[in-house]
Amino acid sequence: MAAAPTTISATTTPWSDTLPRRGHVGILALILTETSFFSIFVVAYIFYIGKSLTGPFPRDVLSVPVVNTICLLSSSITIVLAVRALRAGSIRAFAVWWFVTFALGLEFMIGTAMEWHHLIYHDGLTIRTNLFGTTYYSLVGLHALHVTVGLTLILLVLVFTLTGYMNERHVERVDVLSWYWHFVDAVWVVVFLTVYVVGR
Repeated sequence: MAAAPTTISATTTPWSDTLPRRGHVGILALILTETSFFSIFVVAYIFYIGKSLTGPFPRDVLSVPVVNTICLLSSSITIVLAVRALRAGSIRAFAVWWFVTFALGLEFMIGTAMEWHHLIYHDGLTIRTNLFGTTYYSLVGLHALHVTVGLTLILLVLVFTLTGYMNERHVERVDVLSWYWHFVDAVWVVVFLTVYVVGR
């Protein structure tokens, strides 16, 4: 008597479910592109350190932005807490942490604006003053531009949240935005070390 054939059933996952999400692929591509772009500015800044023929020089006018740095890096923690809250379905907690993230980023931009105002009107350092001024405003300004873009998007999400349009279905989109914000914070660490540690 022949044995009945044994049928082995395997649970297979649809191939589409194993692919990375489009939003995450897109933001990773953006981050890689922007990393290359920032690298050029960082290398240029380091290359021109000490080559300005006239003052003011970095050691004379730059002060370490400790509070700004703490605020910006702390915002990476608060945005993680916000995403976790949204994933758990707590819209109120999400709104609170999202607002704190926006406030910390805004404080960073206000601090940057105050630093630039002092450098321009008190120390006479503009983008045309010398090589230091050109590379400083180009590098720090490029980062400030990215922070401004991030703050605009964070504010937009905050408005949607306060008007009742935000829910758990938007977790992936918010998570993608948080990746961009983490990138902005990571870039600041490099800019901080380049400008205020190595460059001084």
